[in-house]
Amino acid sequence: MLLSQQAYTRIDKELAKYPADQRQSAIMSALRIAQVEKGWVSAEIIADVARYIGVEPIAVQEVATFYNMFNTKPVGRFKISVCTNLPCALRDGEKTADYLKQKLGIELGETTSDGLFTLQEGECMGACGDSPVLIVNNHHMCVRMSTEKIDAMLAELAQQGDTA
Repeated sequence: MLLSQQAYTRIDKELAKYPADQRQSAIMSALRIAQVEKGWVSAEIIADVARYIGVEPIAVQEVATFYNMFNTKPVGRFKISVCTNLPCALRDGEKTADYLKQKLGIELGETTSDGLFTLQEGECMGACGDSPVLIVNNHHMCVRMSTEKIDAMLAELAQQGDTA
């Protein structure tokens, strides 16, 4: 067992939502729980989640690699996902990604040398009307992100990183 007892208890609560023959339905929740605890889902964590849920490891691997909300390699303390799908791209999503690349000195898919920020191209977040849209660490959506709001967000996150 690679996760804490608290994590397995939370996974058990997710498993209880589904009939015994549909345990695979809890894969996404189990991966989210594991990732929150570990920061990313390694091959070992994926295998452990599969074993715990009682499904084949490939079923968990497919979910972990299909959705970009799951980190299958280490990321920075703050992962910033930028929506660049067509509707958002037409509303400055691409410009926002370019601004963040310039500001952080990294490309999409990279992490800053201090390990603080990872920048990633995100999947559709369903908030096109509020573009440019960012999600920080898969949990905090930021909308209508002007350069001023981005600068303030980065400063706040950097300050949080300094106090950790």
